[in-house]
Amino acid sequence: MPQDTAPPPVLGPYMGRIAGSGGTRLVVYKASCTPPGTAPGRTEDWVVEHGAALTGMLDTVGAVLVRDCVHSPEQLSEVARRFGGELLSYTERSTPRSAVSGGVYTSTEYPASETITQHNESAYASVFPHRLFFACLQPAETGGETPLADVREVTRRLPSDLLDRFRKLGIAYQRSYREGMGLTWQETFQTEDRAEVERYCVERNIDLTWTDYGLRTSQRGPALVTDPGTGEECWFNQAHLFHVSNLPAATREALGELFPEEEMPRNAMYGDGSPISDEEVDRVREAFDACTYAIPWQRGDLMLVNNLLQSHGRRPYTGERRTLVAMTGQVTVARRADGVVVFDGPVPVDRA
Repeated sequence: MPQDTAPPPVLGPYMGRIAGSGGTRLVVYKASCTPPGTAPGRTEDWVVEHGAALTGMLDTVGAVLVRDCVHSPEQLSEVARRFGGELLSYTERSTPRSAVSGGVYTSTEYPASETITQHNESAYASVFPHRLFFACLQPAETGGETPLADVREVTRRLPSDLLDRFRKLGIAYQRSYREGMGLTWQETFQTEDRAEVERYCVERNIDLTWTDYGLRTSQRGPALVTDPGTGEECWFNQAHLFHVSNLPAATREALGELFPEEEMPRNAMYGDGSPISDEEVDRVREAFDACTYAIPWQRGDLMLVNNLLQSHGRRPYTGERRTLVAMTGQVTVARRADGVVVFDGPVPVDRA
């Protein structure tokens, strides 16, 4: 689909345009002739009727923003289900969220003054969502955008020697769960049952150790994953987010005085256990920064994101902000006979 050279197709009452910069793009749709605050027909029906076209955009450009079309958690739930299939639960959590209704969650509940680093949802886990559906029910007074960065472009901007090293070694995500310091293991795994946590970890090849303060886990995953359809390699991991250098300097120093490296609340190492240097993750952050594009939220916005191709984050904000999210389509990774790691799944959706 030649998004670079031609405008997006008209889809019913919606007309589209391409927006973006730094190698990151999204398609923006807006109704051509309806009063503000009035959706032109049922969005739930529109995404089904134009599902093939929207899927094509998500699989090439990676994100679609539709203006003024979703105005409640229930509507977001139905739109996401009818377009993407069964809604996913937020399990193996790494950030605080609250369930709203029908498979819909609040976006990450970090303080308004904080930036949420670019990331692909659950890229540290063995199973992650294919589609993300963000809905803006209340835009912030200032800031609060959900910036995107195309991870194919991020990959192209990284030096070959760094890519070779990460490709060869992969990543080990290390977490130590302590009361009062980030998420507890009970909140992360959504259970109070230690045996259930152990079963979960065994099924997903997560090493775990019960400690006198709680739990410590280590989980290995690839750094780069290839789309088997296009052959494009994507930087798909959360090393730069888990790495201790992502902490404010004073917080990192204080935690470093309390805990050894392997018992920090969260950290990322190479898959063989060797350290990832601050300089290496700084290069990754620089690549993300060069590719990041944000468009201000408006009330009623719906943003569909291909989680395999586009990372997302959150900018600081002032005032009240309410952005919700739903997720669909479980994807895993598989290693081919030639050693290349590829995305595996999801099952095609029967939209009805």
